[in-house]
Amino acid sequence: MDEIDPEVTSPPAHMTPEEFRRHGREVIDWIADYWERIESLPVASTVQPGDIRALLPDSAPEQPEPFEHLLADLDRVVVPGVTHWQHPGWFAYFPANNSPPSVLADAVSSGLGLIGLLWSASPAMTEIESHMLDWLVDLTGLPSHWKTTASGGGVLQGSASDATHVALVAARHRAAERSGQPATQMVAYTSAQAHSSVEKGANIAGFGHVRLVEVNEHQAMRSDALAASVEADISAGLVPTFVGSTVGTTGTTAVDPVRAIAQIAVEHSLWHHVDAAYAGTAMICPEFRHHNDSVELVDSYVFNPHKWMMVNFDCSAFYVSDKAALTDALSIDPPYLRNAQSDAGNVIDYRNWQVPLGRRFRALKLWWVLRSYGAAGIRQMVRHHVAMAQEFAQRLSEDARFEIVAPHPFSLVCFRCRAADDSPAAQDAADSATDAIAAAVNTSGIAYLTPSKLDGRSIIRVAVGQSRTDRSQMDMLWKLISEAAV
Repeated sequence: MDEIDPEVTSPPAHMTPEEFRRHGREVIDWIADYWERIESLPVASTVQPGDIRALLPDSAPEQPEPFEHLLADLDRVVVPGVTHWQHPGWFAYFPANNSPPSVLADAVSSGLGLIGLLWSASPAMTEIESHMLDWLVDLTGLPSHWKTTASGGGVLQGSASDATHVALVAARHRAAERSGQPATQMVAYTSAQAHSSVEKGANIAGFGHVRLVEVNEHQAMRSDALAASVEADISAGLVPTFVGSTVGTTGTTAVDPVRAIAQIAVEHSLWHHVDAAYAGTAMICPEFRHHNDSVELVDSYVFNPHKWMMVNFDCSAFYVSDKAALTDALSIDPPYLRNAQSDAGNVIDYRNWQVPLGRRFRALKLWWVLRSYGAAGIRQMVRHHVAMAQEFAQRLSEDARFEIVAPHPFSLVCFRCRAADDSPAAQDAADSATDAIAAAVNTSGIAYLTPSKLDGRSIIRVAVGQSRTDRSQMDMLWKLISEAAV
């Protein structure tokens, strides 16, 4: 046998605890400096495709590099290619806020390095998560039977899309048991304004049919159109299986008539899922809870603390009214994942509530944010953003150049340039003017918003929700829009 070189079999050199402390402080200092200077940076990255890759070597290093080089490349390579979601001039998409306690909790989670596939793998992961989900039930006025101590329960998913996909799988499983029909005969329904994750999830789950139901003048699903579509599919021998309602659509934050949809779902035994990904955080303020009317009748519900609650991505709260309906669809129990506590039914194994086996300690950052700000602090932020959005809408309504195109119940305002008349030429001119405003704002470096389409016409979405945004940024945004308008 050849002699083994001890250099080959020895472990690599790690940072010492003291080096880790020193470099950790440097990283925290860099993040704090970034937050301090973020307003001086252009909101949107100006690099061209391939620019960032051109700054990277062709191959991985053979020998270790000093940590100082890694830190320096944050400024040299990373920051030029970053679009700054934490910038106070961020009005695009929806907010994706972080906060100091959330970032620190994520660092602790990474340091612990846990994989929470079972309760026994790290009991603290499961029990803190269950408790945080129960806290959110009380904080947002959700039905008490959704608590993990009752018939339902909550789990943290990676995104609302993940939650919707899981709901579709559970709906398919339940419908197959009841009807004996294959998924190819099943139908999923959602609003024509719903998030694309419903259609994508239905395709992934093998649904044979997806119906995008017409909306009314407020961009909300028409319950009469849903009822007619369900009846037509029953007559055609299909199996209506799932309906997705939205409280705060991505396009305009329209609110579907949950009660009317729930009545149809109950009558025809459809799984009813509510997507409140963005707007769900607003329910921490009692004055918004009427938008959740009748959610006690639905099968599942999701909202994202990683949007508007200052918990950084990813942290999506998914609830089911009957936990058994979910776990029946997703549980597979090989011998290497069994243990006495799980077999006895004494604990929750969240692997049976999601698609992946492994999961991160997301609940730690939710816990730290709720304790650091308190419910009162989060309510204060939500109300501040909604007030600024309403003030912005008032400015638009008082300016004859613009028209608001949809209700704005939360902190998203959608508008366009007003057309001179109803002729196609005038409408096209208004579209061009609207697009020009969006381009002017987004190339200014001061603010960033989302151009979009509604009913085939150009609109601009202004999402007021970045945690650092104040009235000075709103004034600057208005100045940019007003100056760019013809």
